[in-house]
Amino acid sequence: MTAPVSLYFWHLTDAAEAARLSPLLSPEEAARADRYVKPADGIAYRIGRGHLRQVLAQWVGGDAASLAFRLGPSGKPALERGPQFNLSHSGGLACLAVHPDAVLGVDIEAPRPVEEGVARRFFSASEYAGLSALPQAEWLPAFFRIWTRKEAVLKAVGTGLTDRLDGFDVTLGADAAVTRMDTGHTRHWALRHLLVGRRWVGALAVPDPVGPVEIAVRAAPGDVCVTL
Repeated sequence: MTAPVSLYFWHLTDAAEAARLSPLLSPEEAARADRYVKPADGIAYRIGRGHLRQVLAQWVGGDAASLAFRLGPSGKPALERGPQFNLSHSGGLACLAVHPDAVLGVDIEAPRPVEEGVARRFFSASEYAGLSALPQAEWLPAFFRIWTRKEAVLKAVGTGLTDRLDGFDVTLGADAAVTRMDTGHTRHWALRHLLVGRRWVGALAVPDPVGPVEIAVRAAPGDVCVTL
């Protein structure tokens, strides 16, 4: 990778900001925002799509409202002539990852209570065994380290959670890595652990590079400290 991955963060809760960004949305995006039952979800969607368009417009030198996205087989959006990007959001915060040419996936999560059966159902046998060996106080943080790393990889692959989470293994400690991939996946992936403020944990997946994966945080709210 000849350029760093650029990360952008923003909050998703300000109704006034949602109104300001709404004119940038396409008719289809505006209609989707209007269909949300909870007003907060519609606000979050308008802010997320509006900022996504603003950032990508800066990358391509175009008009944010005029950007046209195409969808991959599993619904992953892309630009015909533009950088690779991926968007994630959780707990009122969005994270956008952008790179000039390397496909990537990013996931952030605000940890919340999870039943032990979720790990048994979705994780591989070795991941579940590693989780089960941890003290109870360490179980939930490790669960979300695994979850974000696996989702970041699947978003990079382009399948998202339509693919099997147990088809590959990731580490559960502070050093993020993919340790096993099914033969059905033709690429190898590198992972970076993201610690975002005090509420969020995340992961970034990129094609396995020769050197270290460089990351540059381009924008973040003043109350969110990103640790790489």
